[in-house]
Amino acid sequence: MTMAEAEAGRAAIRRALRSLKRRHLAEEGAHSPAIEALTRPFAAHALEWKEKAEKHELELQQCYKAQSRLSEQLVTEIGEGKASKALLKEKEAMVTSLQAELEKTSEENVQLKQSLDEKTKALDLLIQEHQTVKAELEQALTKLKAAEDENQSLIDRWMLEKMKDAERLNEANAMYEEMVLKLKTAGVGAIQHNAQQEADGIIRRSEGGYMETPIPSTCTITIRAHDGGCGSLMFEHNTDKLISGGQDQTVKIWGAYTGALTSTLHGVLGSVNDLAVTNDSKFVVAACSSNKLFVWEVNGGRPRHTLTGHTKNVSSVDASWVKSFVVASSSNDRTIKIWDLQTGFCKSTIMSASNPNSLAFIDGDIICSGHRDGNLRLWDIRSGKCTTQIAAHLDVTSVCVSRSKNFILTSGRDNVHNLFDVRTLEVCGTFRATGNRVVGSWGKPCISPDENCIAAGSSDGSVYIWSRLKNDTPTILQGHSSSVLASAWCGLGPLATSDRNHIYIWS
Repeated sequence: MTMAEAEAGRAAIRRALRSLKRRHLAEEGAHSPAIEALTRPFAAHALEWKEKAEKHELELQQCYKAQSRLSEQLVTEIGEGKASKALLKEKEAMVTSLQAELEKTSEENVQLKQSLDEKTKALDLLIQEHQTVKAELEQALTKLKAAEDENQSLIDRWMLEKMKDAERLNEANAMYEEMVLKLKTAGVGAIQHNAQQEADGIIRRSEGGYMETPIPSTCTITIRAHDGGCGSLMFEHNTDKLISGGQDQTVKIWGAYTGALTSTLHGVLGSVNDLAVTNDSKFVVAACSSNKLFVWEVNGGRPRHTLTGHTKNVSSVDASWVKSFVVASSSNDRTIKIWDLQTGFCKSTIMSASNPNSLAFIDGDIICSGHRDGNLRLWDIRSGKCTTQIAAHLDVTSVCVSRSKNFILTSGRDNVHNLFDVRTLEVCGTFRATGNRVVGSWGKPCISPDENCIAAGSSDGSVYIWSRLKNDTPTILQGHSSSVLASAWCGLGPLATSDRNHIYIWS
């Protein structure tokens, strides 16, 4: 039963009650029993209907509360639906962007695949070229080995010819002595010394293949070269390029006729003690006080190697004039090391009883070295053994081999310069002067290209030049303001000397 029905029932009851009251007033007496009988059931039903109405009202209140909760949930869900819809739109936009990127990436992938295919083809081509070059290299190495063997054979033949020349020279000397004795008896012995020197000079010049070198007298160019001192000079083979190394940790290349700086080689650690150029003029090697040797390419000045292995100051370096990639160095650690410039590694180490101050190649496998104990030693680099030992000075500070490899010039702290004949290993000339003082272990004298003159710097700033063939007073060149440390004679004529800061070119 609903509340409307209950209300309608109550209204009907009230009307009925009023009607009954009226009838009761009229028929109170007659219908009193009947009214009482009818009133009892309706009162009982009204109470029941009231309870039901209260119960229904309570249920209605609960329904209102449930409706309120459902409304709140609906509002929340509507808000969440709107947020989900916005998120969905954002995701759809992101999907669209990702699809565009995927298409772009797919295109790039196709391009990369094409590029990879091209690179793969190029790599295959390079591998084929590499295999071809490798085969050519193997052939070249085979030819090189054959050439080295042939070269060794030629060197052996050359040494044999040298020995034969020495024998012929001994025979000529014996004949000469016999003639001198005969001439003495005839009263003309006074000309023997000059005759021997002139004859020997003609022989040497013809063997060396160089034109007569004039003795320089004038300084034509002065170069501000290195701060702190220029301790090493040398000329590149058969050119006017002058290479200098100094205590400013640089190696510089100059034009001897212009004095212009053409190149500067950097990367040296420590001061430069000595320099060498390979016989093909491709590499410059510097011996340094940092216990290392540094190698550069002449063309371009690019560093090639740093040779490590010595444990003390590297005092000297020289390159083989037969093998382009063989270099020898000496150090205060009492060792001589032979290096391979192709690999940058040490091929062999020679131990010495005394510190080698200086060294030079005589031929492809023989080097000479000057030592602190005063001896000149010859070494075979193939076996590492000393083949000859000669007493030269109290302390040998420098050795220099002539261009024809016929002479070895040694200098010592006794201020004497000795010239040795390679074929006999005997002293064929001794040069000294009152004012000439060797500059410690720095002084580096040199031999002229025609092998007729000896040039040596002095601590008094002078340069002394002796003639090998004329036993007279030396020519003295003056102009340096401090001790002359090094000298080098160009095969084309000029003489270069250096002091603490300058290089002088003489002609």
